[in-house]
Amino acid sequence: MTMTWAIIIFLAGILIGALAVRLTNKSVKQQKTLKKELDKSKYELEQFRQELVDHFARSADLLDNVAKDYSKLYEHMAKTSTELMPNLPAQDNPFAKRITSLEAVKDAPKDDESVEQAPRDYANGATGLFKGENTAVTEEEKAQLHAEPKAS
Repeated sequence: MTMTWAIIIFLAGILIGALAVRLTNKSVKQQKTLKKELDKSKYELEQFRQELVDHFARSADLLDNVAKDYSKLYEHMAKTSTELMPNLPAQDNPFAKRITSLEAVKDAPKDDESVEQAPRDYANGATGLFKGENTAVTEEEKAQLHAEPKAS
């Protein structure tokens, strides 16, 4: 019976000693403060990332608006230059060169108006790419390629 009491007291002493070391140890307190600082830093970093994403989204919207406004202004100038100066030769009209190739920036549909589809990454039919077939480009296709306006 004395042996069981000795074992119980010994185990209680180990538990009390471990608890005392844990409470009085400076490194445990330091670990807790470092953990709090780490959590705070992670939160601030996530906030910063979100602000950065919001900034770029807003910047993209503003740039899109600028592009649309520029396109509308250019269309207006081209239209009014031909209306106000109908007898002006095409070579003297600064807008004549680009009137035919002018493509307006189309108003993009709102997110809730249409569902954006993912681009296709495949061809409609067999392309003959792996068969070693040489497909010649016709003169009509060459003309279409050269007739398309180039983005600048």
